[in-house]
Amino acid sequence: MLFNSYEFIFFFLPITFGIYFWLNKKRLTQASKAWMVFASLFFYSWWNIIYLPLILGSILFNFSVGSAISRIYSTPTTIKKGIPPKTILAVGIISNILLLGYFKYMDFFITNANTLAGTHWDLMHIVLPLGISFFTFTQIAYLVDAYRGEVKEMDYLNYTLFVTFFPHLLAGPILHHKEMMPQFDALRNKVINHKNLSAGVFLFSIGLFKKVVIADTFAQWANAGFETTQALNFFEAWATSLSYTFQLYFDFSGYTDMALAVALMFNIKLPINFNSPYKALNIQDFWRRWHITLSRFLRDYIYIPLGGNRTGEFRTYANLFTVFLIGGLWHGASWMFVIWGAMHGIAIVLHRAWQQMGKKMNTFLAWFITFNFINITWIFFRAKDWTQANNVISGMIGKHEITLPNFLAHKLLFLSNFGISFGGFLSNINGDILTLVIIILGLGGVLVFKNSMQLTKQFKPTLYFQLWTSLALVYGILSLTKISEFLYFNF
Repeated sequence: MLFNSYEFIFFFLPITFGIYFWLNKKRLTQASKAWMVFASLFFYSWWNIIYLPLILGSILFNFSVGSAISRIYSTPTTIKKGIPPKTILAVGIISNILLLGYFKYMDFFITNANTLAGTHWDLMHIVLPLGISFFTFTQIAYLVDAYRGEVKEMDYLNYTLFVTFFPHLLAGPILHHKEMMPQFDALRNKVINHKNLSAGVFLFSIGLFKKVVIADTFAQWANAGFETTQALNFFEAWATSLSYTFQLYFDFSGYTDMALAVALMFNIKLPINFNSPYKALNIQDFWRRWHITLSRFLRDYIYIPLGGNRTGEFRTYANLFTVFLIGGLWHGASWMFVIWGAMHGIAIVLHRAWQQMGKKMNTFLAWFITFNFINITWIFFRAKDWTQANNVISGMIGKHEITLPNFLAHKLLFLSNFGISFGGFLSNINGDILTLVIIILGLGGVLVFKNSMQLTKQFKPTLYFQLWTSLALVYGILSLTKISEFLYFNF
């Protein structure tokens, strides 16, 4: 079920909200948790109920493994007698990776095996279950936390609620058990908090507007551009890359806003996942602002276990590169994601080397280099193959042609002597001058204005905020004219 749908906004959310707090009002707290689990599983099953047993099986398996680890540590005398907790942890992690690998990477493996070995194995055409990357990473983090002794209670209903809580289930944020369960158990969170409710509606309206108005507007030009990469001229190529850069930002940050907003309505505070990433002045700063919970997971459960920066400079560089390579592959079964991850890995290594030399850079130049690096690498993230990415890059550096609008011909006709033509300069992406205006406004919006988290902190139920909330919410709802999935549902 999509956050940006009539079914969610007018039926699922109000019904789930009403019954949850009614049960809590009757002091049926266990029933309220069970209701939330049921509602979350219904939410997950909306697309395809066939994968309901998959997530339930995953939850049962990981809870059992985590319980076994915690039981051993709660009775230290059993450590010497039974299976070592490290072995149990390894089995749990490997099992999760194998599950994710089967659904997400099996066809990718078969394709590459056929290419390298000349075999002719048939593809399995496995449909990727929604949210599998997110609920798998969430549960791997849970197992490691249990091994570290950071899981304080073991209750199956609580654990199922932690994994399935619908605001974060399909596309994050990636959560930790210890930061969530105290919130569900807190008595003050079991009654309607009108401040949280109004702030949640405010944040949800921002996220909905980002998705259905801004992101989906950029999507039409980005999609058209990547479908016609061979024909893109200079301005079309730049418009295509920038449109995708802003589509991805407003799409994913819009989803995150709505996820945090819905959770806040239930008095649950999810971790912040975005903090104005396009304001970043270097690649490290970018990854501290973009998809923050994924960066946290990669740092805590891959980079640090690999040795982090404690094993010498060369190993530190190798660890950083490996983490970003894995992060790229996590996004999807494609060599383009691997290339994208490798590019970011190289960039983070170069940035660290630059820091080690004590070098500094002009603030604007640092932002300009960082933003354009991000914009260019998103091309590889979006492209289906190397040829498509290369076509867009070639267009951006003027290898195809440079076309200016017709209305400039009478003043700049002399430029035709230098290979510049005049005509429909954005026709291949179905754009016009308005496209450039909106791209400029998009850039200004992410650089100048406060982000949604900052605005929510300042939120007060005044007439001013109520007016803007109403306008954004109504305009967003009126724009729900077509089904438009969130981009990160594909990852």
